[in-house]
Amino acid sequence: MSVIKDCGGHKGCECEKEKVPRRLCWALVALVLLTLFIVLVVWLALRPHKPRFYLQDLSVLCLNVTPPASAYLFTTMQATVAARNDNGRVGVYYDKVDVYAQYKDVAITVPTRLPVEYQGHYDQSVWSPFLQSLDHVVLPPNLAVALAQDETAGYVLVDIRLDGWVRWKVGTWISGHYHLRVNCPALLTVNDGKGSYGVNYGGGDGYFRFQQAAACAVDV
Repeated sequence: MSVIKDCGGHKGCECEKEKVPRRLCWALVALVLLTLFIVLVVWLALRPHKPRFYLQDLSVLCLNVTPPASAYLFTTMQATVAARNDNGRVGVYYDKVDVYAQYKDVAITVPTRLPVEYQGHYDQSVWSPFLQSLDHVVLPPNLAVALAQDETAGYVLVDIRLDGWVRWKVGTWISGHYHLRVNCPALLTVNDGKGSYGVNYGGGDGYFRFQQAAACAVDV
């Protein structure tokens, strides 16, 4: 048997009390939806562009591996990387960004942490970290042979990678963290393209030369 609630007469106040929580609930839902809509409109209006990165220089002081006797890689290099914020209303925080070098998708240096930095509107930053193997890098035998062959041929292609987190700043509002991945290819000539059988075998000043500054692939 169904029960019909009488809201007439002196019981009208009880019905009104039951409607209050419903109205508050709907008001809260409407407020949340309105806030999300405003955030979406602001985000679409500003729509921050991801920063642009350039590898300006790569100085290789040493890059040596001697297979098959050893697959240990010894290397010291200094990369000069520039980043530009092309946003006119959005700033960028760079948090916990590591830089390292790769050869054929295998890391050949340990990560070097960049200092935390804020980049204002249309601002540019330049970093020049040293990258080293620190006796921690052991290449797979096939890669050690491939690297030695590339040195002999006179050309070595390495990638300078950046991996970290960025935050966007609009006015006083700061976003959460977004994953930053940057890849900068670097073509090196070995002994002016003559290879490792030429003079100055084993590295040294001018033995490895960075060919041309180039833009990097950026993913946020």
